[in-house]
Formats: sequence, structure tokens, C-alpha cells
Amino acid sequence: MTAPEHSSNGNSHLTHIAAPEGVLPGTGYTHVVWGTGRFVAVSGQCAFDEKGELVGEGDPAAQARQVFENLRRCLAAAGAGFEDVVKLTYFVTDIADVLPAAREARNAVIAPDRLPASSAVQVSALFHPALLLEVEAFAIVPEPARP
Repeated sequence: MTAPEHSSNGNSHLTHIAAPEGVLPGTGYTHVVWGTGRFVAVSGQCAFDEKGELVGEGDPAAQARQVFENLRRCLAAAGAGFEDVVKLTYFVTDIADVLPAAREARNAVIAPDRLPASSAVQVSALFHPALLLEVEAFAIVPEPARP
């Protein structure tokens, strides 16, 4: 079995197993992530700014950057960050065009050796016709130290 990978500081509340024994290593995700702490679920985020305006109509990269900014803000509201994310689910209208842009935006905020578990699903449409992707996140935040 592949040994679990821990953060470089040794204090991580998360454990990543990129490739369990007998499972082909993934490209751009970790097969298994677990941790201890408080569970945080972030609803699917789309490319709307704080005023409700669509960012990047027709531009997968611009939409992906906005989606990850929205995820960052939602995680922060729960006392979490991208380092706490254990699972991302991507809903994209075109795997070939949109998923690479989403991965690029993800790679700008999550270290490549700490990638969460992930799923990507191509959908025929999202709730607004100009949306190209939606991403939801699950995170585990360490419990605060008790006095």
C-alpha cells in the first residue's frame, strides 16, 4: 500500500493517499483524503461576482478564476482555506474546454502535492445559460485547541 502523504509541517489534520495499492494514480487529483475536525460543505459556486454579474461570459478561464474566488470567500466564512479542502466536484458544460481552465484556476490556489479528491461531470446545461462551470467543495477544518 502507498504510504499516506502528510503535510511538510507534520501538523496537518488531513491525510492524502494519491494512489492506493492496485489503483492507477490519478492525474490532477488524489484518490483518498481523510481528516479530523469540523466538516464544511460549500454549495456549488458559479462565476457571479458580489453584485450578481456574470464574470467571463464565454471565457472558461475567467469563469474558473471567479468560481475559485467565490469558493475562497465561502471557505473563509467557515474559517477554512483551500488547504482544508478534501473534495471538489466540477460540473462543466464541456469537459474538453472547461475542465482544463478549472484545473488551472485550482492549481493557482491548491498545492499540487495536496490536491483533494475530485469528480468531474459534464452536464448539458447549468441553471443560467451562459455558465460554463459550477464547483462545490467539502473541507475539514481543524478543531480549535481547547484551553
